[in-house]
Amino acid sequence: MTNLQKVAFIGNYLPRRCGIATFTHDLHQAALAARPALKTLVVAMTDPHHAYDYPASVDFQIREEKIGDYVRAAEFLNAARPDVVNLQHEYGIFGGEAGGDVVQLLSRLDAPVVTTLHTVLTEPTPQQRDVTRRIIELSAKLVVMSEKGRKVLLATHPEAARKIEVIAHGIPDRPFVDTHAAKAKFGFAGKTVILTFGLLSPNKGIETVIDAMPEIIASCPTAVYVVLGATHPNLLREQGEKYRERLGLRARELGIEDRVVFLNQFVEQATLLDYISMCDIYVTPYLNEAQMTSGTLAYSFGLGKAVVSTPYWHAAELLRDGRGVLVPFGDSAAIGREIAALLADDVRRQAMSERAYLESRSMTWARTAERYLGLFETTRESAGAAAAPRVALDTALREQRRLPEVRIGHLVALCDDTGILQHAVYSVADRSHGYCVDDNARALLLSNSLRRNGGILLPDTVTERFASFIQHAWNPDTGRFRNFMSYDRRWLEPSGSEDSHGRTLWALADHASADVGVSRSRWAASLFRAALPVVESFTSPRAWAFTLLGLDAYCAKFREDGLARDLRVLLADRLLAMFSTTASDDWCWFESGLAYDNPRLSQALIQTGLAVRRPDYVAAGLRSLRWLMAIQTAPAGYFRPVGTESFGANGQPPKAFDQQPVEAWAAISACLAATRAENTAEWREGARRAFAWFIGENDLKTTLINSDMGSCSDGLHPDRPNENKGAESVLSYLLGLIEIRRFERAAAASDLDPSRPMPRAAAPLSAAARPAPKGFLVPTAISQPADSAPAPGSGAGRRAALQAGR
Repeated sequence: MTNLQKVAFIGNYLPRRCGIATFTHDLHQAALAARPALKTLVVAMTDPHHAYDYPASVDFQIREEKIGDYVRAAEFLNAARPDVVNLQHEYGIFGGEAGGDVVQLLSRLDAPVVTTLHTVLTEPTPQQRDVTRRIIELSAKLVVMSEKGRKVLLATHPEAARKIEVIAHGIPDRPFVDTHAAKAKFGFAGKTVILTFGLLSPNKGIETVIDAMPEIIASCPTAVYVVLGATHPNLLREQGEKYRERLGLRARELGIEDRVVFLNQFVEQATLLDYISMCDIYVTPYLNEAQMTSGTLAYSFGLGKAVVSTPYWHAAELLRDGRGVLVPFGDSAAIGREIAALLADDVRRQAMSERAYLESRSMTWARTAERYLGLFETTRESAGAAAAPRVALDTALREQRRLPEVRIGHLVALCDDTGILQHAVYSVADRSHGYCVDDNARALLLSNSLRRNGGILLPDTVTERFASFIQHAWNPDTGRFRNFMSYDRRWLEPSGSEDSHGRTLWALADHASADVGVSRSRWAASLFRAALPVVESFTSPRAWAFTLLGLDAYCAKFREDGLARDLRVLLADRLLAMFSTTASDDWCWFESGLAYDNPRLSQALIQTGLAVRRPDYVAAGLRSLRWLMAIQTAPAGYFRPVGTESFGANGQPPKAFDQQPVEAWAAISACLAATRAENTAEWREGARRAFAWFIGENDLKTTLINSDMGSCSDGLHPDRPNENKGAESVLSYLLGLIEIRRFERAAAASDLDPSRPMPRAAAPLSAAARPAPKGFLVPTAISQPADSAPAPGSGAGRRAALQAGR
């Protein structure tokens, strides 16, 4: 069995006053007591407007409402490398809708996660259901504290079946003692004590016991009801002590104010156990059945107390078969009758107490900790067993099947001393259409990507031509980049399209942040700054998106540039507003129609949202990308990019042809960006599926690339690939290839390893989407379509692209 060395705990933690804080603390301490050599980490959740004097055992705290804290916590834990992470889950302790911000943490963790579910709902809201589903996906194991919890969870999430373990709430191991010493300690000598403990709030049903007290006192004149616990902090913030005051008023109205004692305090565990020890009957009169666990009930049962309770889930299971007394919700008469009967029957009450004590021995924290540690051991062992053969399996598969290598022969053939030519006839550069800044900007992006990737590089002289072309395209008179240049080096326009300007800004910012030398980096940053302000007047959402992708790189390096930061938020707000205005359940998009490079809009919002900590940007980016990838997935499960025949068709399902490489590359980039927000199989599979389109997973089951030369067809027609292999296509293919290769390398060295079975996707991509594959490995031999038919010119797809201003 694996030697468990380090465990991390995430949850509320003492001195925060709540049941989960106590649970996390007690489990942590019990684990250390059971395994003194175990190293532990504690990540504590801190609620808004509070600061706690955490003990030294708390290594990191997450402010509930700060999304960046969740990301930094994941980075902290990954650096610490625990064997297992144990999350205490309750919707209300995490930020975001239904506590969804915790997914930002879980999706980034390297270690396997064991999640303890403190609340399981029979009728979750759609948001709660979605958050729970994602937690299930990201957890190796799930702990519930009762069989009822297992049944309820399976009813709403049957996919959790193989992950669920039942481990009861732990209890302190205290000897079975009579009540006299504790009563004397707290000033209740000679009294018959009925006790309720916990944070005070209306759902606890205290008033039902107060209403029952006259009947109880009539039967047992020494009876006193002790209500121990501070008012719940949230209730205190919102209403003050109004609930406690109402309870006191009710006791006075009944003439029993001297028999109802409110102890408005949060006591330490040792003191709490003494209070429980003094009581003759413990009562939990909660008003709602949907309470899966009650620490106070478990503690009282474990100290051998006769318990009267309403039948909420935990009580119904723990007290069944005569181990306690169950009464209907809100029924004061039944509560009075049953408590009075127990107080009058010492033999029955003592037998119930002794039975509770004996049957609770399996629930002591020492036993509970051992069960958790055993689960942590097997979880870590399973993760290690899966990881150990991963490398071997991956190596064996790659000996037979591998991604194409990066080849730049065709790309270089399209270049001359001016820059990269736009088009090709078959694979021969076509000088008649000249050059454009769009393709030279993409080429500069490729040069940067190759440099970061290592291995093959473009010659510096070639990269210099791309940069020089962009510099020459700059028109200081208009503050804009020109786009189209004829082969004889005449600019065909004073200013290019907004989209070409945004794409050029993206390339410049990327170049400024790349390792290209101080002088080249300064040039790129300087030209970026000069060309940036005009974007504020742009109306094209793609120009905004391209600029945002550039700002993502630029702002990471030049954090002090206030203009860039402000424009970044302005453009993202515009995209978000456009999405909010246009999106509906049936058409979840930014515009009323689809065009080219569609995923860039989603990608821009995702990356910007992660960088500036705006969950609303990220949420809109993910939602729109999920919809787009669904409609770009054919019924058979392969990628089917939006065809150019769809351009300009508002509110209509996309047409299949002509399909273009630029859309596949954009989908790869966007899906991989989405993995930073939601590291689920949905996005990993989406990126792999989009790349597979290049090498034959498409409508025609034909490859679009020549892996030896690194060329790519200009698109996919209804009956054949476009045999021309122009700049945009080869650049899209190579940039997509580099991204997917980098992803697969990272995956092979981590828990994203391709040979590891993927969890179920966060949302189905289509009704007939195929299962997520075990990684993306492709045949070494990739066939090249025979160049037997006449080339169809630039093609309908290319003409549509030119008309769209690319």
